[in-house]
Amino acid sequence: MSKRDDLIAKYAADMKEKLGVTPDMELLTKVVIGCGPSIYNADGETVAGSDKTELERIRTSYLVKKLGLPDGPELSAAIDDVVAKYGSSNRNKYRAVVYYMLCTHFGKQSAYA
Repeated sequence: MSKRDDLIAKYAADMKEKLGVTPDMELLTKVVIGCGPSIYNADGETVAGSDKTELERIRTSYLVKKLGLPDGPELSAAIDDVVAKYGSSNRNKYRAVVYYMLCTHFGKQSAYA
């Protein structure tokens, strides 16, 4: 298996264990590919749920630019909801998992078609 395949398997297991979600593996793979090289960097692979600057970057760069959503308070609420579901005590909130959860929350799977 490649390094990326190993990471995809790790993220899928994390989703099942911590979120109780069985991911669509095809969509998860596309989300992981979309994250680019950041997933190979320990700092870039995770999301700091308490870092307002990082959460703002997810809102503008991912939700608005990548998924094409109109900017508004519901975007920040969705990010807060995903971070809360992942667990504030969980230090490893994987970026690909957060992006996957946001993508499915807004029904924007078509962004990866």
